[in-house]
Amino acid sequence: MHALQVLFQPSSLTFLALGFGVTLEIAAATIALSFVGGIVLAVIRYSGDIHPDHRAAVAASRAALWWIEAIRNLPMLLLMLAMRFWSGLPPIWAAIAGMTLFTSAVMAEIVRGGLVSVDRGQWEAAFSQGMTSPQILWHIVLPQALRRMIPPIVSEFVTIIKDTSYAWGLGVIELTGSGAILLAKQPAAAMQLFAVIAAVYFVTNLALRAYSRRLERRYAAAAY
Repeated sequence: MHALQVLFQPSSLTFLALGFGVTLEIAAATIALSFVGGIVLAVIRYSGDIHPDHRAAVAASRAALWWIEAIRNLPMLLLMLAMRFWSGLPPIWAAIAGMTLFTSAVMAEIVRGGLVSVDRGQWEAAFSQGMTSPQILWHIVLPQALRRMIPPIVSEFVTIIKDTSYAWGLGVIELTGSGAILLAKQPAAAMQLFAVIAAVYFVTNLALRAYSRRLERRYAAAAY
């Protein structure tokens, strides 16, 4: 049977589709968890800038800095393996946990960049109106920071989708892993198989970037 006929058999396509479903599952969970974790880390890291005379805020900020730098400088696969063998989590959740640890540290620096870009005068004006730090952060500063950081945040989301392929190292059969299994059964279809898998990643990430540009235009129009 011709390699293309083998590749495009319903059973092969179904197997790849199931792998793609696992890829989306890992990516969605990691994006949601790392986005929240990144914001929390960024706010703690930023607290030392807003309250430089507050000892607890400065200490928390330094602790967040050390955590972010430590995690960002470790291989993601190492974190995933650590989650698998130290925590005893099932492979898919170990992959999500390891990716979330790494990505939340990266996301924290992205969000912090947005927080720093907001004019400090807005803090002083809001304090003069009697608002507290959490109120200022939640209602004024954080929304502006996130709008400004849409492109780098979406770029990180795209990276997450591609990095789901590391989960194959833990035995999780996601898109790349399902392709590797099919490849072992039909080595002659290697090029076609790689092309199909690459096309799936490409279209998925292209759609995500298109949505990002749409969001940017919407917020830019709302700013005028």
